[in-house]
Amino acid sequence: MTTIEAPNGATRCNTAWRAAALLLAAVLAPQVATAQDKGTLNPRPLPPLAKPDDPATAAKELFGRKTAPANLQTRTIGFYSKGCLAGAVALPINGATWQVMRLSRNRNWGHPNLVQFLERLAAQAPKTGWHGLLVGDMSQPRGGPMLTGHASHQVGLDADIWLTQMPNRELTREEREEMSATMIVAEDRLDVDPQVWTPAHLAVIRAAAKDPQVARIFVNAAIKKALCRDAGTDRGWLGKVQPWWGHDFHFHVRLVCPSDSGECTPQPPRPVDDGCGQELAYWFTDAVLHPRPSPAAKPKPGPMMADLPAACRQVLLAP
Repeated sequence: MTTIEAPNGATRCNTAWRAAALLLAAVLAPQVATAQDKGTLNPRPLPPLAKPDDPATAAKELFGRKTAPANLQTRTIGFYSKGCLAGAVALPINGATWQVMRLSRNRNWGHPNLVQFLERLAAQAPKTGWHGLLVGDMSQPRGGPMLTGHASHQVGLDADIWLTQMPNRELTREEREEMSATMIVAEDRLDVDPQVWTPAHLAVIRAAAKDPQVARIFVNAAIKKALCRDAGTDRGWLGKVQPWWGHDFHFHVRLVCPSDSGECTPQPPRPVDDGCGQELAYWFTDAVLHPRPSPAAKPKPGPMMADLPAACRQVLLAP
C-alpha cells in the first residue's frame, strides 16, 4: 500500500489503491465487525462435515474444525490472508503481564516467533506505563481461514492486542468471554476520545513497532492521527503503523516472515516516510468516513483448499 508522497510512481498508483481499498473494506466489513463479539462459557465441537473431501467445501470449514496443531516441522506457509501454519505453539493463557481473551475461540496459537514477541512485549509493557497485555485472536491451531472474524491471521504471524490494560488480577472465564475492550475512537471518527487516550497507549504501540520482528501494526486512522501528533521527535517507528478499518478497540501486530519458513510470502514494504501526511489525510475524506451504501452482497464461502498453497493440505491432514 502506497501513499501519494511515496516515490517510484506511487502517485499514479494511488487512485487505483484507493478504489481497491474501498472494495476491500466492503469485503472485510462483516468480518472486522465481529472483533468484539462475545465468546461462550460452553464451547461445543462443530458437527462433522457431510463431505469434507468435496472440493467445494470452504477451507474455513476444514481448518475451523482442527483443535490441535499439526505435528510437523514449524513453518508458516503462504500469505497472511491465504495460508496456513505447521507446528504451531500456544501462548499460555496467563502470564505475569498478559492474559488471553476469548478462550472459547481457541485462537491463541502462532509461530514461535509470535509467541516470543508477545511475551517480550508483555514484559516491556509495564516499563511503558501499560500494566499488561490483553491478547485477542492470534491464529487457529493450524492457521488457515477462520469461520468468523478475520481475513488474515492465517499463518501464525498476526495478533490482536486490546487497547485495554490488563487489570491487576486474573480475569474470570466469564469476563474473558464477555467483556469488551475500550472504545478509543471519538464518536465523530475524526480523532481519539480525549477522555480515553493516554500516553501509555502511545507508548505500548511504539514499543511494539520498534521490535525488529514487526512488519506492520494496523490501527484505526484516528489512532494513527493521535500517534502522529503525540510522537514528538522520535518518529522512525511510525511508518510501520498503518490505518485500517475495524481497529477501534485493538491494535493488530503482524510479524515478518520467519527465517525457517521459505514458503512464507512477505508483506510488501511500507514507504520510508512516517505516513502522517497525505496517506493519513485520505482516511478522513468524506468517501471514507461516509461511504455510500452498497447493495447487500451474497455471502461468499471464502477460499477453497485449491486456493491455498498446496502444502496446506499436508498441514490439514497431518496427525
